[in-house]
Amino acid sequence: MNYRCRSAFKLLEIDEKHHILKPGFIVIDCGASPGSWTQIAVKKVNADGSDNNSVKGKVISIDRQLLYPIEGAIILGNTDFTEASSQDKVAKELGGAKVDCVLSDMAPNATGIPDLDHENIIKLCYSVLKFALKHSNVGGSVLVKLWQCGDTKQLISDMEKFYRSVKAIKPKSSRSDSAEIFLLGREFKGLKVT
Repeated sequence: MNYRCRSAFKLLEIDEKHHILKPGFIVIDCGASPGSWTQIAVKKVNADGSDNNSVKGKVISIDRQLLYPIEGAIILGNTDFTEASSQDKVAKELGGAKVDCVLSDMAPNATGIPDLDHENIIKLCYSVLKFALKHSNVGGSVLVKLWQCGDTKQLISDMEKFYRSVKAIKPKSSRSDSAEIFLLGREFKGLKVT
């Protein structure tokens, strides 16, 4: 199907069930390399304008690695999402617009030390969550990858403060022996300014 890697099928499966990508949506793809999630997001939100009968969306993709161009996507390669200056670049590309869906298939380089690996992926999840809280439309979604660990319940609890529903998802296309799961936060409640 010409996707850059098989992880495409995980996002397709999640979207087929939960409908988080729609024409006209603004999507941020964090940890996008090699770009298969971006390919799907571009088509689903019509960021390439290929469907004249649908509203045109926008996809901004960011990764520490070089990302080859994808028609319809704004690519920020060689850019570490966890750095404030990188998130400022994304915000600049948004031009004040709010995001409908923040995707993250990011994972740290595995050290082989489970506690350290879990700590590192949880940090990535919180980095994405904080960005989503700051830049999402009310009603927006966030999808993050993590490995099941002791901190999963705390992350779910923290997400539930800001999203009407939070669900742990294990796509069928994910290897059965993998500890990988995805957390989907739906219907962002918005931040109360005090």
